[in-house]
Amino acid sequence: MNFSEVFKQSNQLCRVSPDGKYLATCVQYRLVVRDVNTLQILHLYTCLDQIVHMEWSSDSLFILCAMYKRGLVQVWSLEQPDWYCKIDEGSIGLVSSRWSPDGRHILNTTEFHLRVTVWSLCTKAVSYIKYPKACQKGIDFSRDGCYMALAERRDCRDYVSVFVCDDWHLLRHFETETQDLAGVEWSPNGCVLAVWDSCLEYKVLLYSLDGRLLSTFSAYEWSLGIKSLAWSPSSQFLAIGSYDGKVRILNHITWKKVTEFDHPASINNTKAVVYKEVERKPVVGSADLFIQQRITMGSTLFNTQSKCKHNSSLWAAPSSTHRANMRSAHCQSRYLWSNLTWTVPTLKSGSPPWHSARTTATWPRRMTTWPAWCGYGTCRGWGFWLFWSRRRPCAASSGTPVGPVWPSAPATPSSTSGPPQAASLSRSLLKVVSRCSQ
Repeated sequence: MNFSEVFKQSNQLCRVSPDGKYLATCVQYRLVVRDVNTLQILHLYTCLDQIVHMEWSSDSLFILCAMYKRGLVQVWSLEQPDWYCKIDEGSIGLVSSRWSPDGRHILNTTEFHLRVTVWSLCTKAVSYIKYPKACQKGIDFSRDGCYMALAERRDCRDYVSVFVCDDWHLLRHFETETQDLAGVEWSPNGCVLAVWDSCLEYKVLLYSLDGRLLSTFSAYEWSLGIKSLAWSPSSQFLAIGSYDGKVRILNHITWKKVTEFDHPASINNTKAVVYKEVERKPVVGSADLFIQQRITMGSTLFNTQSKCKHNSSLWAAPSSTHRANMRSAHCQSRYLWSNLTWTVPTLKSGSPPWHSARTTATWPRRMTTWPAWCGYGTCRGWGFWLFWSRRRPCAASSGTPVGPVWPSAPATPSSTSGPPQAASLSRSLLKVVSRCSQ
């Protein structure tokens, strides 16, 4: 296995372009763009201050660099290195900056969430949206990028505004029946908008595109409510994770509960398959003792001890017929639920125990390159991926926690469904650890 040399980066700003051709890293006030294959420097840009946030456009042609302390945003072009754009919010300040789905508009949120400013790179036009609410997920775009839903707070009441992303005109504006709106999320087909209340009240509201209230769901009262919410890729099911350690599934016809998943600390089912990861220190021979003397116990590059950190996120799953989520009290355990039988077929478990609050659950997205011979994948805060097949552990790959990824069509494992090396990889779990210099 070959590793490249160590490249400097600051604030953990290292992003691969959406097309997978470029790698952008930030070092203080410099932006470095490299070729993914050769790792040669293609472009080197200098910003006016230390970069705090960096983001690629959807077409991988532009890079946004935000400097929140100075209220500045600089945009760089890969096709025209001499071209750049500078956005100054002035004394009103800046707390967040992001791209629109088309990659030609920038949305800046000012301090105290006084307004959202939409800047156009093509026409240089500026649009202002007032009263954005500071919440868990206040802005969400539809899957096709045509509409934007924005949570607003006016006169101590919650509202949702739907904008058309072409010219940013207001399409719908309606009040929500929430005490303290926590987030909004579009269904994948863009027909339904899910709105949920804060953790103090269990309430989910489903709205149509024209602002009609389709249904309201509440599982219980007088206890901590919703922790996370996620749509299935087909928009037929809505998964709701709550603080009581359960996941409830709603259908898209009646918006009633189809089933409920519990996450017990122990499983008494004798047919459940359990995988457990065990950390083992490498055996060092006498010839390598001089290397150990140079390595301190505090080394972040060679320390074999696990450095697990709490990571509240939901992990990956293999196909549209299964979903995976993680129990909060036992964060090392992953539960795989089947859409067909609504039973738990497999439990994945790791060795280092650690406890936390209820973690989030996320549905997979469409992924056409997922190997058919792999059935399940998890990504931990350790910096590596763990892949599990439906029969045996198959492979692992380095990476960072980016949430779950599922293909839409179920993959049927067979002896000929994977590459030639799949059979050998499925007999062992290969763990690749990728660590960066601090």
